[in-house]
Amino acid sequence: MSAEPKDDVLQGKRVLVVEDEAAISMLLEDMLLDFGCTVVGPAARLSTALEMAESETFEVAILDVNVAGEPIYPVAEAIAKRDLPLIFSTGYGGAGIREPFRDRPVVQKPFSQADLKRTLIGAISAARA
Repeated sequence: MSAEPKDDVLQGKRVLVVEDEAAISMLLEDMLLDFGCTVVGPAARLSTALEMAESETFEVAILDVNVAGEPIYPVAEAIAKRDLPLIFSTGYGGAGIREPFRDRPVVQKPFSQADLKRTLIGAISAARA
């Protein structure tokens, strides 16, 4: 079996995970580890996520749009200020994303490992361009 040519794009990447649902968070972590990524977090609360977004070292972030009832946008803004790519994770699809973040990638829950991988590679590759 041959590996996909872009597989190495994810190897060793540090990914900030913000997700308040424990089962989804664990699933995300497992998928990221399978890709060869290092998980930063996960953060299950907005205050923790904001602190991590401002101070941790990571190449890309996966953000649940609604974290414990609070919108994720302050965290998204902090990541955007650092000029780092981010991906939104939501059950509502891209239509539920606020401006100015509508152009950011979205993985719709429930998502497959292949969907997550494709979205991650796209976000990282677009940031390099």
